[in-house]
Amino acid sequence: MEIEPITLLAYAIIWTVFYFFLSNYIAELSRKKWTTWVQSEESDDILVEALQAVIEEIEDRMHDKLQNFQDTFFGSVGSMVKKGKDLDPMNNIRKAAKTGDWTSMLVEYAANKSGLSALIPQKQTQEGVNKSSKSVEFGLK
Repeated sequence: MEIEPITLLAYAIIWTVFYFFLSNYIAELSRKKWTTWVQSEESDDILVEALQAVIEEIEDRMHDKLQNFQDTFFGSVGSMVKKGKDLDPMNNIRKAAKTGDWTSMLVEYAANKSGLSALIPQKQTQEGVNKSSKSVEFGLK
């Protein structure tokens, strides 16, 4: 039995048209079935199980980003608060009042009132004063 080329071409065209419509029909049925299943309540648990790894990855990334934001935000707020405390003109008066140094307190108060508080040098710590006032020994007795 020999098939003519025109017959073969006709079979190919008919098969292609049939396959096109059949595949579209199957795809449409599959899409409808899938969407009804996804919208049903029974799919919720299965989808959550299937996507659990993705959910955990998103949570981990968001936690890392939140932690990074908190570290940078609170670090910058802390440094701004420290700078703000350093700019407080009453800071030195409070320190002088705590130590009972009335002369420094009066000088700081007068400087703050006249607007010259930025020109007054910061008072050295007691430790620094003690180190500088020690006498140097050259080993002679």
